[in-house]
Amino acid sequence: MNEIVYTIAIWAIPILFAITLHEASHAYVAKYFGDKTAYSLGRMSLNPIRHIDPLGTVIIPVALLLLKSPFIFGYAKPVPVNAGNLRNPRSSFALVALAGPLSNLVMALMWQIAKIVFVLTGITIPVLLKMTEMGILINLVLFAFNLFPIPPLDGGRILTSILPLHLARSFARIEPFGFFIVLGLIYFGMLNYWMRPLVKFGAVTIQTVLLPLSFLWR
Repeated sequence: MNEIVYTIAIWAIPILFAITLHEASHAYVAKYFGDKTAYSLGRMSLNPIRHIDPLGTVIIPVALLLLKSPFIFGYAKPVPVNAGNLRNPRSSFALVALAGPLSNLVMALMWQIAKIVFVLTGITIPVLLKMTEMGILINLVLFAFNLFPIPPLDGGRILTSILPLHLARSFARIEPFGFFIVLGLIYFGMLNYWMRPLVKFGAVTIQTVLLPLSFLWR
């Protein structure tokens, strides 16, 4: 039980931050390009309660954790976007979709900076250090996972936006089955071929961004 409580503690805060910034980023970029649907519903918010889906954000991940599942799966309430309200709907919709994964990459960078600051200032509390590590990992995984090109994931929406219109319409028809396809790929371990290179790319990107600042902690 102590191990379960510890595990939930070091995962809960990074996950809440990750999904909150992810969904709020969608809402912000949608508003920037002309669609105020999410904004009017209060979804352009850093309050995690506005983005939590009781089943997808709490029950499913906790159940998988307690069952010692080899993978943890969950989701937040999707941000509603009315593409018809966007300026240049197709290109703007792609940028709205891209905003979520990019926000997770930025959040992974912030957790990496937090870990460096903790170490440099002598803060070696194991729970805090482990939390920063989980924050980096969770956000890199969400960055890679959400870019997978199957709707309703962000990568699928990006691909739908850039395909020729007749192909986009056909491709969009698989959206009702998208999560079942993804779950099948996860179960058979095939999604790893997509995830690992992108997670590594994200980690290298963070190291590259931090490189010019490395003189500060030498």
